[in-house]
Amino acid sequence: PPSLKSRLRNGETLYGIFLLSFSPTLAEIVAFSGYDFVVIDMEHGPGGIHESLQMLRAVATTNTPAIIRLPESSAVSAKKALDLGPQGIMFPMIDSPKDARKAVSYCRFPPNGIRGSAHTVVRASNYGINEGYLSNYKEDLLIMCQVETVDGVKKVEEIAAVEGVDCIQMGPLDLSASLGYLWDPGHKKVREMLRTAEREVLKSDRKGGGAFLAGFAMPHDPPEALGKRGYHMVSGAVDVGLFRNAAVEDVRKFKISLNADSDYSDDDKDSDEKYWSE
Repeated sequence: PPSLKSRLRNGETLYGIFLLSFSPTLAEIVAFSGYDFVVIDMEHGPGGIHESLQMLRAVATTNTPAIIRLPESSAVSAKKALDLGPQGIMFPMIDSPKDARKAVSYCRFPPNGIRGSAHTVVRASNYGINEGYLSNYKEDLLIMCQVETVDGVKKVEEIAAVEGVDCIQMGPLDLSASLGYLWDPGHKKVREMLRTAEREVLKSDRKGGGAFLAGFAMPHDPPEALGKRGYHMVSGAVDVGLFRNAAVEDVRKFKISLNADSDYSDDDKDSDEKYWSE
């Protein structure tokens, strides 16, 4: 199947989901649901490298591309994640072009970077069976840099222009915290700064190596709105959030039913037939 990078270059808008639970079962359900990509979140989720491997295996059966979000922007974290073979890697808290260049260097083997090599045995190269790995790994890997602070937004145009940076991922929650509005990510000043960053990324020359724009939807800023503003990658939900909402609603409906008059009876054939027809 075409890679995320090739689909972005073909002008597609991609829709994905973040996986924080590190549940292979939920990951597998998500993959079968048709998302364009999943983000395995080691920054805020409880899992590490071992658990990320199980998540990658869970989504692999559907060929759903996976991106790993690192817990930190470091060479060691990047090396271990890249050796698992995700299609993309996301670096948190990139505040300057220097940070971005370091991130890219963590993804590339010498002399173009400082990534440690075990390409003859790691999963990324099919444990050494894929003899073309070294020739294709740069082209296949999507490198994403998160811009989520005031300092980052001030330098976002320069960050987007760094060679090797494929996507700028906006971080609305951390941006609101950086501005002093942790409890109000929909504040006017937060939205204004977010729009400023969006415009700077969108005007970059993607044919000349500029970055695509990626982001995460919020209650006040739904995924449809991001798509209309020109985002190329939109993440609309989190697995634990979807399950939480469903669980809370399930309990709410039952509690309400206890206090409501009901005509239901065990002899209600229409209800029984409807149930079994579903």
